[in-house]
Amino acid sequence: MRGLWIWLLAIASFAQAAATPPAGVCGQVVTLATHGGSTTRYALAAAPEGTVRGKRIGLVLLVGGGGYLDLDEQGCPRALTGNSLVRMLAYFHEAGFVTALVDAPSDHPGDDGLAGFRSAPQHADDIGKVIADLRARTHAQVWLAGTSRGTISAANAAARLRLSGPSAPDGLVLTSALMSGQSGGYRPWVAQTVFDFPLETLRMPLLIVGHADDKCIRSPPDLMGRLAARTRGVVRQQLVTVSGGPGYFGPAGVEACAGNAPHGYVEQEAEVAAGIARFIHGKNY
Repeated sequence: MRGLWIWLLAIASFAQAAATPPAGVCGQVVTLATHGGSTTRYALAAAPEGTVRGKRIGLVLLVGGGGYLDLDEQGCPRALTGNSLVRMLAYFHEAGFVTALVDAPSDHPGDDGLAGFRSAPQHADDIGKVIADLRARTHAQVWLAGTSRGTISAANAAARLRLSGPSAPDGLVLTSALMSGQSGGYRPWVAQTVFDFPLETLRMPLLIVGHADDKCIRSPPDLMGRLAARTRGVVRQQLVTVSGGPGYFGPAGVEACAGNAPHGYVEQEAEVAAGIARFIHGKNY
C-alpha cells in the first residue's frame, strides 16, 4: 500500500490536530459491538489537519473478496492488501476524506470471511453502526463505497438503511459491481448480486464505475446500463466506464476478478480515486 504515513485521529474530535504516528501505523482501530455479540473493527484515518481545504467527508470502504482484512493493532490490513480500495487509501486522504476501512466481523474470519452474510439484514445493521460512529466523529456527510463483492454489502446497506437517520449513508459509490451470479455453485453466495436488493428505492446520489476491459464473469461491463436503469430514482447518478491500464490477457473467468486486473483498476488508482472524489464533492467524475 502506498502512502501509509498517515496520521492518527483523536477520539474526542477531529477539530484537534493529529499527532504524527510511528512508522507503519495506518490508522486508529475502532471496535464496535455488532450483531449477535460479535465485534466489528475499522481503521479510521485521514490526512493531517490543516492540509485539507474545505469540509471533510466520511467515506466507509467495503472491500471485496471475503472482506476479511485482518487489521493489525496499527490499523494496517494483513490480508486483501491488493484490493483497489485499499490501494486508493492515500489518494482518498489527499482528497480530504476521513476513511473507515471496515474489516469483517469477529465471527466471519478467514478467506471466506463474510461469505453469504453480505446480503443479511444484520450485516446492513452492522454497517449502519460504522456509518453512525463515523458521522458522530466527523459531524459531516458519510458515503459508502464498495468494490467487487463489497458492492453487495454496500447495496444491502444502502437499501436497508436509507431511512435510518444517523445510520443512513448520504451517498453510494459502486465500483466493479457484481451484477452476475451463478446458482448451484460450490459456494452458494456466488449467486448473490447487487440486483438482489430493492435498488428502485434508492434516492441518494450514486456513482457507478466499471472498467471496459473487465473480464470478471461477476462484473460484466455490459450490465452496467441495467444497474443504472434500476437506480434511476436517485437524486444524482453517473455511470462511468474506465479504459486503459495494463490490461488482462487471460480468458474471462473468476481469475479476472483479482485486484491486479482491470477489475481492480490496477495502475489507475489515482485516476479512479480522483473521479470518485469529484463526484462526492458534487461534480462529475
